[in-house]
Amino acid sequence: MKRLALFFGALLAYAGLALAAVNINTATKEQLDALPGIGPVKAQAIIDYRAKNGNFKSLDDLKKVPGIGDATFDKIKGDVSLSGATTTPAKDEKKESMKDKAADTKAAVKEKAADTKAAVKETAADTKAATKEKAADTKAAVKEKAADTKAVVKEKAGDTPKAEAKKEAADTKAAAKKEATDTKATAKKEATDTKAAATTQAADTKAAAKKEAADTKAANAKKEAEEKKKKADEAKKKADDAKKEADEKKAEAKKKADDKKADAKKADAKKADAKKDDAKKDDDDKKKK
Repeated sequence: MKRLALFFGALLAYAGLALAAVNINTATKEQLDALPGIGPVKAQAIIDYRAKNGNFKSLDDLKKVPGIGDATFDKIKGDVSLSGATTTPAKDEKKESMKDKAADTKAAVKEKAADTKAAVKETAADTKAATKEKAADTKAAVKEKAADTKAVVKEKAGDTPKAEAKKEAADTKAAAKKEATDTKATAKKEATDTKAAATTQAADTKAAAKKEAADTKAANAKKEAEEKKKKADEAKKKADDAKKEADEKKAEAKKKADDKKADAKKADAKKADAKKDDAKKDDDDKKKK
């Protein structure tokens, strides 16, 4: 029975080890830091609490450590134990890989936004230059037309009445002024439309980059959750197998104990029968004498 009790104790210790990787009573600061939601500050707080109060008696005692509340405890309770060896390398590597992937995604989004901003700036500059060039051409054309009109009016001055020449010059000036105004309005509208299109493109690019970052983060979180579930399922299977093996050994031990008890009972009965036979033999001997 004593050996059986020792076996069950070892089984419970093994099950605790299978379900949790970090022993909070022996883990170093670096090993505690690898737990989700536990940084260097909280890791040191755990070590300080342990040094002051001794080993943790239960996992719930972690909530007595400054900085560790229910939310943090829920994140790590499946990865900690009160006994057994601490094994965290695979987790450390995964944490570092996720961190690198997030940094790469952030850098890519930042680079894409910078490229879009540069493209928008270049488009705006080209539009401004084109508008300025078009306005200069229009101004030159209007000036040239006015000069031609003035020359024609001057040429006709000898043949055309003064009032009629003055009216024609006024009409030409008004037409040139209207054309210049229309050209300026068109150029302004074109510049406004280009700016609006560039702003829309920048907003769309920013939204797409943000969505890409969110999708990457969600995919990483999903993958991490699946890996954690897989690890938990494997640990549960190990614990179930260990329990099954323990039950079989317990049944075998019980059968042996029952067999031993039955053998002892038979031996006692045989011994009693022998004693009875000896007594009868003694009585017979006495009668013969």
